[in-house]
Amino acid sequence: MWSRVRRGEPTLAAKVLLLQLLVIGVLLAAVGVLSIRQSNADFAEERGAQMRSVAEYVAALPVVRLELEQAREGAVDPAATARDLASYVAQGVSLSSASEVMVVATDGTVLAATDASRVGGPGALGDSDALEGRGWTGDVAPDGERAVAAHAPVIAEDGSLLAIVAAEAVYPSVADQVATAAPDLAIFLGLGALLGVAGTWLVARVVRRSTRGLGTTELANLADHREALLHAIREGVVGVGTDGRVTAMNDAARATLGLEDGPDPVGRPVDELGLDPHVVALLAGDRAAPELVRDALALVGTRVVVFNRGEASSGGRGIGTVTTLRDRTELVSLQSQLSSNLSITDTLRAQTHEFDNRLHTISGLVQLGEYDEVAALVGSLTRHRAEVGERVAQRLADPAVAALVVAKDAVAQERGVTLELDPGSRLPALAPDESADLTTVIGNLVDNAVDACAGRLDALVEVWVLADGRAVHLRVRDNGPGIPEDLRDAIFVRGFSTKEEVLGGRGIGLPLVRLICAQRGGEVVVDDADPGDAAGGGGAEFRVVLPIGGGVGQDGRP
Repeated sequence: MWSRVRRGEPTLAAKVLLLQLLVIGVLLAAVGVLSIRQSNADFAEERGAQMRSVAEYVAALPVVRLELEQAREGAVDPAATARDLASYVAQGVSLSSASEVMVVATDGTVLAATDASRVGGPGALGDSDALEGRGWTGDVAPDGERAVAAHAPVIAEDGSLLAIVAAEAVYPSVADQVATAAPDLAIFLGLGALLGVAGTWLVARVVRRSTRGLGTTELANLADHREALLHAIREGVVGVGTDGRVTAMNDAARATLGLEDGPDPVGRPVDELGLDPHVVALLAGDRAAPELVRDALALVGTRVVVFNRGEASSGGRGIGTVTTLRDRTELVSLQSQLSSNLSITDTLRAQTHEFDNRLHTISGLVQLGEYDEVAALVGSLTRHRAEVGERVAQRLADPAVAALVVAKDAVAQERGVTLELDPGSRLPALAPDESADLTTVIGNLVDNAVDACAGRLDALVEVWVLADGRAVHLRVRDNGPGIPEDLRDAIFVRGFSTKEEVLGGRGIGLPLVRLICAQRGGEVVVDDADPGDAAGGGGAEFRVVLPIGGGVGQDGRP
């Protein structure tokens, strides 16, 4: 688990909570403003219709028209006109909820009004076009107060414009609107705020759980440290999600898998990276039920790589797998040398055991006085060893390979297995590195063949070696039980073995053979042994092509 140090920074969840509360506050304020605007729009529509009706009513009164005609002709003074019209404009106010009703002359002077102080002063007509003889409804601002107004023209009998009747209703103040709508606003805004806060709290809890209570700076630092740590590790690390796509891959993994020169593998499906199927299986596994992989060895190009795969989870839920890759090419090479040393040790042990048996036999014959039998036995053993050494030396000119075949013959005889070198075998002296690789390949294949057929009647292992100008061709076959077809790939994976645990690890021989062949550009294949061969039918046959350098003639002789 990642450790962290708190620095007084609010967590991401707290920041999200505060931000969402701020958003909710802004939304509630916006809703309030929209509510007031909608209330004003409704007021303008409703009161505008009322004001238009009042203005048209007063303008249509015959008495009002008569008074205005007399005032235009100068028959009455303006004060008398104001007194005479006052009752009619007051009647208009009483018929509606108008704040002000007034009569305005064509020059904009107020002739009569419910507010006597406005008589003789200018009338606030705003953008009205009533002076053109048309009715108008809109907003005006008398004395700085916004009001909805309706203007109706007063038309004389000759069609001329006498005056304008204006009816106004002042918009209620924001305080008045809030006071009027307070119960409804309190219910709806309170309910919205409650739901918003509850939802924000739940979101904050989810965010806090998902981010482990970390702040944004901590998350950024954690991501930077993760990236730096991932790429600082010398071992390869590959993360694969449940959908089979790569979620993380460090530089060491890209180099090990041979992907350093291609496009970024992160985000791509594992099976589209161009890797061998067995490598894809080790990286991804079974998506439905991923299994642990411990120290699985596989060949990636010419590299020997050890894979360890584990399941990744978060909150008890599987989120994919994480696989580590370790390049063990050099280590396996050392194991190859160790395996060769162990093979030589086993050979010496077998020869020692054989010589002990012969010495015991000779000692017994001497004690019995059977000196002629002693001489015959010693002669027989000498001739057998000489014959084996001569046969091998005639066909295999490389000392190390020849010595290995002679030693393996002794080991095979001890286990009741006949080891035959095909008469057609030809091998020149090889360069030291080529000889070392070939002895490792022959030793491992012969050991596996002897193990496979040991204990069977007429157990036989046949070896054929032939070098041309470019490669050494090797065939090792036995008359054992053979290898099932479905296991012919598995036997080249480290850990696969039918033998007991041994020093150096289980199932390393055949993977070493494939590794050596791959490093030299060769190949190794396994098949059923030919029923008509000298091994007597059945069993397994391994065929190896191991490229070598120059210095070898086409006839296979040095």
